[in-house]
Amino acid sequence: MSTPHIRANKGDFAKTVLMPGDPLRAKFIAETYLENPVQVNDIRGILGYTGTYRGVPVSVMASGMGMPSMAIYSYELFTEFDVENIIRIGTAGAIADRLNLRDVVVGMGSCTNSNYAAQYKLDGVFAPIASYQLLRATDRVAERLGIELNIGNLLSEDNFYHEDPTVNDRWAKMGVLAVEMESASLYMNAARLGRNALAICTISDHIRRGEHSTVEERQSSFTQMMELALGVAVEIN
Repeated sequence: MSTPHIRANKGDFAKTVLMPGDPLRAKFIAETYLENPVQVNDIRGILGYTGTYRGVPVSVMASGMGMPSMAIYSYELFTEFDVENIIRIGTAGAIADRLNLRDVVVGMGSCTNSNYAAQYKLDGVFAPIASYQLLRATDRVAERLGIELNIGNLLSEDNFYHEDPTVNDRWAKMGVLAVEMESASLYMNAARLGRNALAICTISDHIRRGEHSTVEERQSSFTQMMELALGVAVEIN
């Protein structure tokens, strides 16, 4: 049952899929954590794998960068491959003063400057939120693992380079924790299709303080969010 973007068959994906943005992060997770991982997709360099973690089937596949890419892959996984849960595991840039590099942030909601929701023709502004089932499970697993969570609003941006250098100050005033580029379209797809979605992010940069992690750290060393998401996949099985 291939799609234009995923070359796989029904049953190739587990009901829970972890989705980093970077294909190499997907490969790292599969090779580091999954038992007997099998590559199930490689179209356009978007690597996907299915294996087991503590005996539970789990898949991991990259989403690529930005809401359009996440929207395509999550929609096809939900509608064509019977995936029930997608957990985004990616990086985010902190804008809240209390956050530091390597902190783990969980997106209870996802503000956005995207026009993605316009397709639904709603008479108002739709507020994309995470699945409570996944959010609750994440809180439980984090407590067992001793991982401190920062739960709140993310900002899902269309712009990586923004024309207005003060824009993040205004979002910070509204209590938004961090900026990333995928969660809003993922949450909207899940809402529309009756599925579950959550974004778990590691702070790779502090935008307002000018602090940055390395490319290598982003790709393979942000293991807390990986282990947390895998634990959630087991918890909800």
